[in-house]
Amino acid sequence: MTVWDDLQGQPAVVAQLRQASMGEGLTHAWLFTGPPGSGRSNAAKAFAAALNCDQDDVTVRGCGTCPACLTILGETHADVSFVRTEKVTITIEEARELVATAGNRPSSARWRIIVVEDADRMAERTTNVLLKAIEEPTPRTIWMLCAPSPADVLVTIRSRCRAVALRLPPAADVAALLVNRDGVDPALAERAARAAQSHVGIARRLARDAEARERRLETVRFPLGLRGITAAVMMADKLVKIATEEATSSNEERDAAEKAALLATLGAPETGTLPPAMRSQVKQLEDDQKRRAKRSITDSLDRTLTDLLSFYRDVLIIQLGNAVELVNVELRSELEEFAQRSGPDVTLARMDAINNARKRITTTNVAPLLAVESMAASLIQ
Repeated sequence: MTVWDDLQGQPAVVAQLRQASMGEGLTHAWLFTGPPGSGRSNAAKAFAAALNCDQDDVTVRGCGTCPACLTILGETHADVSFVRTEKVTITIEEARELVATAGNRPSSARWRIIVVEDADRMAERTTNVLLKAIEEPTPRTIWMLCAPSPADVLVTIRSRCRAVALRLPPAADVAALLVNRDGVDPALAERAARAAQSHVGIARRLARDAEARERRLETVRFPLGLRGITAAVMMADKLVKIATEEATSSNEERDAAEKAALLATLGAPETGTLPPAMRSQVKQLEDDQKRRAKRSITDSLDRTLTDLLSFYRDVLIIQLGNAVELVNVELRSELEEFAQRSGPDVTLARMDAINNARKRITTTNVAPLLAVESMAASLIQ
């Protein structure tokens, strides 16, 4: 096993990063771009591990087994910082903390590395805080920014970064990764990779969680019974509930573990009232968790609508002559029957309605249920 194993299906990217880790073409700032599920953050993490790998032989750096590789992959290395936000944006205060961290020389590794996984979630004013640090970097510091596309980062930033462009790997490569690394049954791995549309993280969740597979199938089947405004309102309510339940189930255990860890760190008494100083820190944690819950529900609803979009994508493929493989192969007969009721122009209009709802939910303060109800009304047969 090496640090590059998670980048299955990205041979050009692996070659570029391995060459840089050996000192050829290494620069102080990198911009990793690609669609969700392409492995932007995994590529940055693998690159960080290869740069600080304990191996003396540059040709085998990124071994995946030395202490440096293991701690970086586990995100516990003292000289490698991973920055991701579970709020709507990265704040200017967080950006200033990054700049301060980047100014410190590495304590034990070759490089101090700052990995910003949500570079597209910074406002222009916040990004400008990073500009000088990236323009005039501290010696032995490397910045790695991740975003869906170069256009999501200010031109003044991306012009100072070396680009690493990733693509979604083929579903067969994702399935092979699930089989080889996670021990998933090959048939289930193939089904999960296809349903996830090659998004590695979602494919792993679908392969491991039968309830997640059932929720997705329920979502994809919704259009089959969408007749009349009552059905549209009911569908919207159910879609929002599915997304909320999925987000809540993944947050509850994490929230409880975080609170228990904080109380243990503070030395809180097992019973009785907490001292005021401790109560304020617990309150801050709870406020952060509430903000994260809102973001996770938004992200979960976006994934749910992406699953719904795959239904109409398959309908369009059938209407255009089955030129490529369907995502929802198990529903082929129902999809073919549905495709006969309209033409490609109607299907494209429905896909636009879903994408518009996704945009409104993720970029505005509109109530999710209202956005989904409006979308559902436009999908009525």
